Amino acid sequence: MKTTTVGAFDAKTRLSELLDLAERGEVVIITRHGKPVAKLSPCDAVRDSQRINDAISGLLSLRARFLAGGPPLTLDEIQAARDEGRR
Repeated sequence: MKTTTVGAFDAKTRLSELLDLAERGEVVIITRHGKPVAKLSPCDAVRDSQRINDAISGLLSLRARFLAGGPPLTLDEIQAARDEGRR
């Protein structure tokens, strides 16, 4: 897990960007006068490795289907993939 360190003033002016970093899995250490005072981290720090592996397998299957010249995705397949990504 990557860690970024920023000063308190910087954190205040870049909060939205720092939240994006945390959302992507990074930890942000906020310092005051060079000393760590707070840590911003992802809410679900424990990743579900099986779900990640399933998603990667699904993407690889779609890639193989595309490269083999298979039929295009149906609207139902696209919507199912979209909905799965929102969980």
